[in-house]
Amino acid sequence: MPILDIVFQDDHLVAINKPHGLLVHRSSIANDAKEFALQLLRDQLNRHVYPVHRLDRKTGGILLFALSKEVEILMQQQFQENQVDKKYLAIVRGHTPDTEEIDYPLRKENGTLQDAFTRYKTLARAELDVPLGNHPTSRYSLVEANPQTGRMHQLRKHFAHIFHPIIGDRTHGCNKQNKLFKERWELDTMLLHASELTFTHPVSGAEVHIRAGLQTEFLRVLGVMGWE
Repeated sequence: MPILDIVFQDDHLVAINKPHGLLVHRSSIANDAKEFALQLLRDQLNRHVYPVHRLDRKTGGILLFALSKEVEILMQQQFQENQVDKKYLAIVRGHTPDTEEIDYPLRKENGTLQDAFTRYKTLARAELDVPLGNHPTSRYSLVEANPQTGRMHQLRKHFAHIFHPIIGDRTHGCNKQNKLFKERWELDTMLLHASELTFTHPVSGAEVHIRAGLQTEFLRVLGVMGWE
């Protein structure tokens, strides 16, 4: 059983740095999965835990759990009302602008359109001597994204919408890039990491700021890009 990396814990909440590829809980869509963050954490702490938000299976980083049903409800409310400040790091195709706001509504599974808003800033850019398609080189950017709303796959869809898809995103990303990363660098991971969460503690009222460091695969690609 892998030991989960706990990045925050008190009497009411616990946060882990979720590995890329780990599901939050059992799901009918992923029958191949044998391990889930919920069960692993429950066994590690030897008590019930309640996830208050979600991260895609392929996304790594901060995943927050409540230690009681009451706190779960209070925290879920904060997420739903967009009162939680979330920061993500992602590596995307192409050179992105220094800063940009993406205001692009997204459809729910039932077809309803929902407002979706993301701000991001570019932290670094790289141009590798790797030809791809008609391009003699390959360009990438490291971005810090701050989603203002919490729609399903919001960042993945938003970066695809502006033609800077996240590397390793099989559903919304660029197949050519994903293939290149798999063949050349043996990368299967989606390069999206939930790096910071800031919110008001539902019991004490104090501001809580949680950070989670990047994981091995993401750090390896930073090295490939020369962003040490």
